[in-house]
Amino acid sequence: MAILGKIQPVSVSGRSGKYDWWLIGATLPILAAGLSTMHSFTDNSSLAFHQTIWIGISALAFVLVSNLDLRVLRSTWVSVWLFIVSTGLLGALFLLGKISHGAQSWFDFGFFSFQPSDFAKLALIIILAKYFSRRHIEIANVKHILISGTYAFTFFILVLINPDLGSAMIIALLWFGLIIVAGVSKKHLLVMVGLAALTFGLLWNFGFKEYQKDRIRSFIYPLSDIHGAGYNAYQSTIAVGSGGLWGKGLGYGTQSRLKFLPEYQTDFIFAAFAEEWGFVGIVILFTLYGIIIWRIVKSALTGSSNFEILFGAGVAIYFIVHIAINVGMNTHLLPVTGTPLPFMSYGGTHLMTEFLALGILSAMRRYSRTVHKDASRNEFIGPQ
Repeated sequence: MAILGKIQPVSVSGRSGKYDWWLIGATLPILAAGLSTMHSFTDNSSLAFHQTIWIGISALAFVLVSNLDLRVLRSTWVSVWLFIVSTGLLGALFLLGKISHGAQSWFDFGFFSFQPSDFAKLALIIILAKYFSRRHIEIANVKHILISGTYAFTFFILVLINPDLGSAMIIALLWFGLIIVAGVSKKHLLVMVGLAALTFGLLWNFGFKEYQKDRIRSFIYPLSDIHGAGYNAYQSTIAVGSGGLWGKGLGYGTQSRLKFLPEYQTDFIFAAFAEEWGFVGIVILFTLYGIIIWRIVKSALTGSSNFEILFGAGVAIYFIVHIAINVGMNTHLLPVTGTPLPFMSYGGTHLMTEFLALGILSAMRRYSRTVHKDASRNEFIGPQ
């Protein structure tokens, strides 16, 4: 059953609220938590200072994008150019990319680095939202699954070859989530699950690097190599557990301060935060993320066309997947894949992408519909 409903054309709603202050209000404490955690476990404030600059730049981009009329994103030529540019940037990494931690996924410009896979994720959301906005009623036709899958598979392969397993997984999950929102049939869903299992088998034998296999082995057998491939996940689990109920206090996280916890400013910042703020801090953090997801979904519900609904759904999936994978690898529920935690992990490219996604949603609010709650419910889950 298709999740999208038929939407009648409407005019600009003229909403008085330009910005979603619930969304902004939930984002700010998370940004502050990331900065305070970075500052607390470093001998100098350079990480927090650099991240503050990126927050300012990203916030400016959010404001600028929020004030644009982005209905142009519905145009086919925009999707075509996004696909061409994203593919070109991902392909250029093989010639010009910087190798870091075994992955050639960055352009290094000296004073800053740029990771094109982050923007490719946002581009894919726009491309798929455009594609399914006209074809969701025909989603039972397998050709639309194959065509949309070609867009995602192109990005997936280019990112995986780098190799960047975490970003490749997110690209695949974005496509999978959006075809479900568009209303894929159960039969096709089962076929795709089978193909995913087959793909994993092929990647294991012919695609994954040995260190990637080691991460998956350490996930299945967590205590088999705690001094090697399983070290990172083991130390992050200790850090999360040692926080207890109230945490050790800001600046007193021993796992991160004594350098037992690796990559504590990026991949494992959740573990560093949990050690200092404890279970109570984690609950507050998850509540803030929950508010962000709620406001994104609420914005999607009032989209003026299927494109806005699908874009909002894609952004919600983007944040949910990033949060789930990062927290999962920090608590040893998922393999370590190098996935940042939204608004908290150090880095400018992912932060800019997150703010751009929210800026586009904010711009869409200016021409969204006023929908009765029963009507919006029926659009997503069908009449009762």
